[in-house]
Amino acid sequence: MVKTPDEVALMRVSGRLLASVFEMLDRLDLAGMSTLQVNDLVETFITVDLAARPASKGQYGFKHVLNCSINHVVCHGVPDSSEIIRDGDIVNLDITLEKNGFIADSSKTYLVGNASPAARRLVRVAQGAMWQGIGQVRPGAYLGDIGFAIERHAKRSGYSVVREYCGHGIGRAMHEEPQVLNFGRPGTGLRLREGMVFTIEPMVNQGTRKVATGSDGWMVVTGDRKLSAQFEHTVAVTKTGFEVLTLRRDETPMLKRGF
Repeated sequence: MVKTPDEVALMRVSGRLLASVFEMLDRLDLAGMSTLQVNDLVETFITVDLAARPASKGQYGFKHVLNCSINHVVCHGVPDSSEIIRDGDIVNLDITLEKNGFIADSSKTYLVGNASPAARRLVRVAQGAMWQGIGQVRPGAYLGDIGFAIERHAKRSGYSVVREYCGHGIGRAMHEEPQVLNFGRPGTGLRLREGMVFTIEPMVNQGTRKVATGSDGWMVVTGDRKLSAQFEHTVAVTKTGFEVLTLRRDETPMLKRGF
């Protein structure tokens, strides 16, 4: 659970490489692409350009390198050649990468073309909820502090937070202890220590927090088919606070402004 400084340094390398995958995707026009095309493009970039391994491929029998979740799909959307990303969609891309034996995990919800004001607001609040959670991370804080901050931010904007899925410890394995819930009570749960590394990944819904699993056994959708948005980063607990290992360059000004 607690990583040595050398292990965190290796995870920092994985995180930086993963951030570059999203920076590559940021330059694309996703409208008109199939979700399988996006998957294959990311696989080539990770394996050829970055000389790394897409950690999701083969995990739990999953055949692809990313999850692509559109509109009312909360998470675990499976890439498909017949699923086309369209103007106005919101699309969460959830990607993992392993380098030198250590894994980083991150996701971003993209606004495609002329997304509606309601969709844009949801995406903005979901991203803010993640940062509110990250802002609680420091030695001596509690996991409950993170979950409380996330849910409070979402609820204040009129949204709900999915409870069935959460963040997790990460390192040599994709999913390690502890579970990092997106709800909680301040001062409760595991106490944070320097060297812990985990993901923070709130899933925020426009309507009900209830979800259902699709017939493929992977895809998770909102119970009322309203929109859902998710953001995720891999975060290390430092001596004085936190380090976002998967931070993208476009997020640096946001980090400096605070939460």
